Amino acid sequence: MTATRLDERQLRDHVGELADLLVDTVADGASVGFLAPLDRTAAIAWWEERAAAVAAGQLAVWTAREGGRTVGTVSLVFPDKPNSRHRAELVKLMVHRRARGRGLGRRLLMVAEQAAIDAGITLLHLDTETDSLAERLYGSAGWTRAGVIPDYAASPSGLLRPTTFYYKHVGATALTR
Repeated sequence: MTATRLDERQLRDHVGELADLLVDTVADGASVGFLAPLDRTAAIAWWEERAAAVAAGQLAVWTAREGGRTVGTVSLVFPDKPNSRHRAELVKLMVHRRARGRGLGRRLLMVAEQAAIDAGITLLHLDTETDSLAERLYGSAGWTRAGVIPDYAASPSGLLRPTTFYYKHVGATALTR
């Protein structure tokens, strides 16, 4: 698997496949910000809205492809405030159901972490549904659990669920800790 960072044009070219991945992820119960059932048209619109942030350098999106189809993605959101340019938020790590169980999520996570280091980022953070498969991945990949907020976000079924926040020092900062 090779992860490719998408520019604005590439994101627009792959918006249908990214939408299909998002719809599949939500249908499988992953809490990535959407309620089920997620309409493909709404998923396409959501991804299209990301193109301007990619063009502005505020969002980086990577995709993993297999058999000519997008089967995974991960993104980094870069803050625009001067006091927070050392950090980024890891968002929308998704792997299609047919591609799970082969380490793709971990590889995408590593791609995003290395890209953050290459960009001079020293601190990453994320949030995920408490007790989810994703939470186990982050814990096993060296992320530090910062805390849990009850009833933070609704699951795809609409049930309020707790969310766990994680952070990870990367790059030179990680070596000095």
